[in-house]
Amino acid sequence: MNGTSDGGLAVPMAWLYAEYIADELLRTGRLIPASTLEFRAGRDTLALTIYLSDAAGELSGIRVVSQLDEWLSLTAYGHPWRDWVHTRFLALGEEARERGRGEDPDLELARAAWRWLDHTELFATNLDPGRHDGADTPPALDENARVWTPAWQLGLPLGHLAMHLF
Repeated sequence: MNGTSDGGLAVPMAWLYAEYIADELLRTGRLIPASTLEFRAGRDTLALTIYLSDAAGELSGIRVVSQLDEWLSLTAYGHPWRDWVHTRFLALGEEARERGRGEDPDLELARAAWRWLDHTELFATNLDPGRHDGADTPPALDENARVWTPAWQLGLPLGHLAMHLF
């Protein structure tokens, strides 16, 4: 879904569209102010999920609603999202090499977003205070217990909840 401008340069349309969809989902949910790093973490995590799950490269407005279930599944607690991202990047990189057109600008923007998500840590509420053995009740969430968390780990539950609120 790449377009070209008059100068023949590839325009990264698929990534920009995925980012737009993610932004709209988060703004509609009104979970967090749009000016925060936490919002960016949620938007970039959702945008990666949207972009990387679009195997056919045919994201369109009509398909967005039909894709919500898949995106919810990919962002659900316990899904190996990080491993899935790496697998999709490998597959898309291989496809780009096979086409012989060099690096896809959409893929480059997605990789830049991933680098930020993976290498940036945010000081946030500890959303996983510890596992329980099943016999006891789970520990209560202490909103004052804060930890440094990779941005994508904070972005996943934000994006998932935003889609439920959509």
